[in-house]
Amino acid sequence: MDVIINLLVNGLATGMLIFLLAAGLTLIFGLMSVLNFAHGGLFAWGAFGGVWIFGLTGSFLLSMAGAIVIGMLIGLILERFLIRPVYGDHIQQLLVTLGGMLVLSELLKVFWSPNPIPAAVPSYLQGSFDFGGIILIKYRLFVILVGVLIYIALHLLLTKTRLGLIVRAGVIDKEMVQALGINIKQVFTFVFLLGAGMAALGGSLLAPYSGVIFAEMGMQYAILAFIVVIIGGMGSVPGSAVAALLVGVLGSFMAYFVPELSLAVNMLLMLFVLLVKPSGLFGAKG
Repeated sequence: MDVIINLLVNGLATGMLIFLLAAGLTLIFGLMSVLNFAHGGLFAWGAFGGVWIFGLTGSFLLSMAGAIVIGMLIGLILERFLIRPVYGDHIQQLLVTLGGMLVLSELLKVFWSPNPIPAAVPSYLQGSFDFGGIILIKYRLFVILVGVLIYIALHLLLTKTRLGLIVRAGVIDKEMVQALGINIKQVFTFVFLLGAGMAALGGSLLAPYSGVIFAEMGMQYAILAFIVVIIGGMGSVPGSAVAALLVGVLGSFMAYFVPELSLAVNMLLMLFVLLVKPSGLFGAKG
């Protein structure tokens, strides 16, 4: 029983990290119709920036905040100079954002190192809790808590504020929103920066979770994020949350019980969902 609970907690923590990356991506996908493969680069920069700031200050909270700022600054540059010129052209978006992903990865090697860099868990989050013989690692519980809080904050932003209403309306019909006199470009920029900040936060949380970071990690997690967006449904934040948790938990159990399928299980899940409901679990038809 303790093995099952540990695998479940591990899967939930992994799922929350993927959600932080995928939630911003699904909004960018749904509202801006942008295929942004450079999103994984923001995740990697958040990881490296967080580790660097933590080493300088010794404060994990500052490292998380600093990672968000780094992610949003890079996101602003990407949206303004790389993505804005190719709005509406998916082929060009694919090419330029893949190029942006490679450039961001190489810049990590320039600023830090081409070799993997260790990442430490802050002292107050080290160790575990023992509940009747069931060992739960503190940091994994912390990651789950942060993920839940971010989901609640994002849900409240999208459902309880005027800005959220505009974003949701823009996902459904951005031409209508623009016809009402709302500057859709500013909304696009806000959504992109929000997604960039969440991706960087996910990277800063992943670093101590995995114990090591490397420049190519962005592409690895970007692929997972796209799988989650497809499973959950384009433009659906709840869909991304459910899909990310499914991917995380399923991956955790498969890696333990059937390791040979641990790499293929996410693709198989995506194919199954596409066959049963092509729009995704929470996606609207069309």
